[in-house]
Amino acid sequence: MSSKLKETTEATPEAVGTAGAARAAGAAGGERPVPAPAEAPAAARTVPAPGALAAKVRTLAPSMTRSMQRVAEAVAGDPAGSAALTVTGLAERTGTSEATVVRTARLLGYPGYRDLRLALAALAAEQAAGHAPAVTADIAVDDPLPAVVAKLAQEEAQCLADTAAALDTAQLEAAVAALAGARRIDVYGIGASHLVGQDLVQKLLRIGLIAHAPADPHLAVTNAVQLRAGDVAVAITHSGRTTDVIEPLRVAFEHGATTLAITGRPDGEITQYADHVLTTSSARESELRPAAMSSRTSQLLVVDCLFIGVAQQTYETAAPALSASYEALAHRHAPRPPR
Repeated sequence: MSSKLKETTEATPEAVGTAGAARAAGAAGGERPVPAPAEAPAAARTVPAPGALAAKVRTLAPSMTRSMQRVAEAVAGDPAGSAALTVTGLAERTGTSEATVVRTARLLGYPGYRDLRLALAALAAEQAAGHAPAVTADIAVDDPLPAVVAKLAQEEAQCLADTAAALDTAQLEAAVAALAGARRIDVYGIGASHLVGQDLVQKLLRIGLIAHAPADPHLAVTNAVQLRAGDVAVAITHSGRTTDVIEPLRVAFEHGATTLAITGRPDGEITQYADHVLTTSSARESELRPAAMSSRTSQLLVVDCLFIGVAQQTYETAAPALSASYEALAHRHAPRPPR
């Protein structure tokens, strides 16, 4: 396997993901670096906004240990009280250790407990001012349709707000720059995530970029083998551990492509092979609405942000290409003359 020397020596920690940070660290020596552990990027990225804390807890709680869950639930449930505690005090309140408190803070995106306390104090102030995130109710089997509509609308709105609050704009800008200058773009996703990938590909094609979203996992891997430096591979997986998405991204990473992960699990395995990571949120999982369904809303928001950013950077070529695509299809939308 050939080493991949990229222009990473000037990259900042905020502009790279787990794999990107590893590449930057190893580029000077000319050797291919081993990806860093999945938990590492949390402290390296931009600190989440206070309003994103509850969303981060909801998203990451399923992948936490039980002791870390107790810490996360404590800070999300009582931000004002938790902000007043030292690391030792919070550890005692939750029946955990100081090390567990610090690990939880880092997993939630904060460099240390001090930064988490500051975010908790700001969140408590927001709640006191009446700007606390809404709490949505689960959909019951016997809910009438009007109630279903209301609950879904509330959950979708909260999901979008959570994703926007937690989105790392430094990572987003880096991903946009990579896509805008890409020779070729491959997008990998399975199930609902594949539908989101198709949406991204369709948008990019309309502005003149070469993009593919193979539906077959084997084809995704064989496509990834053909990628090189100057190409971009995008992986979409809410869980961050979908093998059929991780494998082609790993292959693309090893062959020199710039890699991007859109995931609800910033601690997931997928981030080990991602130069840039964009984290999404999802509504609470329920019997009638699994995470794969609720995550689609936030994934589509990220896709739209990527597309608009790319269109802005490539406006001189994107605008004519978009106009040409509209004109090519205009006759298919024209009303038919009466017979």
